[in-house]
Amino acid sequence: MPGTITDDIEIIDAGRGGGTDVPSGGDDDGDGHGGGGLPAIPQRAYFTAIQLALAGIVMFFMALTSSFLVRKGLGDDWVSFTLPRILWANTLILLASSGAIQFARARLRSGDTQGFRRWWAITTALGALFLVGQFAAWRQLAAQGVFLVTNPSSSFFYLLTALHGLHLLGGIVALLYVTYRPWQRSRITQSTAADLVSIYWHFMDGLWIFLFALLYLGR
Repeated sequence: MPGTITDDIEIIDAGRGGGTDVPSGGDDDGDGHGGGGLPAIPQRAYFTAIQLALAGIVMFFMALTSSFLVRKGLGDDWVSFTLPRILWANTLILLASSGAIQFARARLRSGDTQGFRRWWAITTALGALFLVGQFAAWRQLAAQGVFLVTNPSSSFFYLLTALHGLHLLGGIVALLYVTYRPWQRSRITQSTAADLVSIYWHFMDGLWIFLFALLYLGR
């Protein structure tokens, strides 16, 4: 399974790159090299890394989508079931979280640290609420007698929602990383890390909308 944005940030951070986005409190020696004599990594490398990570996630879910469509057309054993209504509320929650993370980034750019932390915390809370809502959707299906092994259609529902939820959980970890990491001597600024995490978060939002449409229309 593709990694999360936290892995990418940590890998780049461990490479001791900083480029032109190193905070004044960092310990680069100013000669174009990071600590330990390693060459500095340009800021664009961080964004290249997240693009590669997202490309891997796209290919992973496109493979699952192809499997979903092929399996549905293989025989007459595909049984439709009613999706829990809470999924609509979950979708609105995730859309709201994308709005909240945009407010957080704007606050950070304007130097409003408290405003940034407040909106960033709201984003994190909404993400957690989405996961709770997805678990509630599973409980509702179980109450209806629809389980993982009930039917191929229900199997794909649980598989796709669980895998998306796992990737979103990685995003929540990344949100907490940005909130609590000490940035004074970091090789990446909090602003750059926030931009990277927001890209990942918006992607998870868009991916859920795609999967929800697939599950709803492909019943």
